[in-house]
Amino acid sequence: MEEIIDTNILVRLLVGDNKKQQKQAVSYFREAELGDRNLWIKTVVVAEVCYVLESVYKKSHEQIADGMERILSAEWLKIEDKNVIQCAWAEYRQGNHFIDSFLIAWSRVNEGNILTFDKDLKKKVHETIIK
Repeated sequence: MEEIIDTNILVRLLVGDNKKQQKQAVSYFREAELGDRNLWIKTVVVAEVCYVLESVYKKSHEQIADGMERILSAEWLKIEDKNVIQCAWAEYRQGNHFIDSFLIAWSRVNEGNILTFDKDLKKKVHETIIK
């Protein structure tokens, strides 16, 4: 049976502010590593983790990207849009919101366009294409 990881599992794993829940989160991941669980992480959850760690825990983009990359690098973990998310961390580390970083990465990976009224995002996309 497949199971979807919720935001709070990843936050507890990364922050450890609730040791009991962190221990349970670690247990879920160990079980998945052993093949006893089939875990999925959805893109929307990655975005929410970034938002929560930024706004509630005041973590830097660098800290968030480092922690999430460590988790998401597990080969036994199923990650929606994995290639795009991996590509998005470079943009995110530059101070962009995760959603904007994801859209820029998506346009790069899929050679597609982003339709937006956001002037800053348009500029970032244009700069990315020219590089």
